[in-house]
Amino acid sequence: MMARVNLLLLATLIGCALALVTSQHQARRLFVELQREQERAKQLEVEWGQLQLEQRTWAMHGRVEKIATEQLHMRVAPASRVEVVPGAKP
Repeated sequence: MMARVNLLLLATLIGCALALVTSQHQARRLFVELQREQERAKQLEVEWGQLQLEQRTWAMHGRVEKIATEQLHMRVAPASRVEVVPGAKP
């Protein structure tokens, strides 16, 4: 009877030890994955900032006006041809 209890306790102890080792391994793996994803997030933030800067550069009024004038041969309409629509919001 006592031998069965000892074997049962030993089996329980071994099971707990294996569960502990497995959970520690999983925790380490998840921590490494978390660090990798945090690094990726930092890279994406840098890329987002660069893209915003590039967008502002491409959309600068002077640049757009220069391209419209030189490449598209557009010009500003004379004031006599400009019509203001009442109630329109800028």
